[in-house]
Amino acid sequence: MKTTTIRVETGRRPALVDLTGACERFVAGEGDGVLTAFVPHATAGILVMELHAGSEEDVLATVERLLPHDARWTHRHGSPGHGADHVLPLLVPPSVSIPVVDGHLLLGTWQSVALLDTNADNSGRSIHLAFVAG
Repeated sequence: MKTTTIRVETGRRPALVDLTGACERFVAGEGDGVLTAFVPHATAGILVMELHAGSEEDVLATVERLLPHDARWTHRHGSPGHGADHVLPLLVPPSVSIPVVDGHLLLGTWQSVALLDTNADNSGRSIHLAFVAG
């Protein structure tokens, strides 16, 4: 298994960050197998979706509608509404696995790999990439 860790700065507001390029560079020339991208944080997730067509704003607005940052949450440490960030993995898991064929991610035409981070209390994330040849 080949592994690496990348660091992404997300700032102090909700963010959707494209990881596709980093993932593609990591598996380039590796042949066939599976890439797993994993974020070891309780308040962030990894997803596969279309990016760069207004989708980022739609995703962030939808997550805020579903998980508003207000006082309804029992989990209350951190900034106001931080409990919502801890419920995010219910909607967006902390990892994805993507087939790799001949050193290329087997993504659809409009698919990208992205980090979703709604936690204003944490400005940076580590993402672990692992490639298993198959």
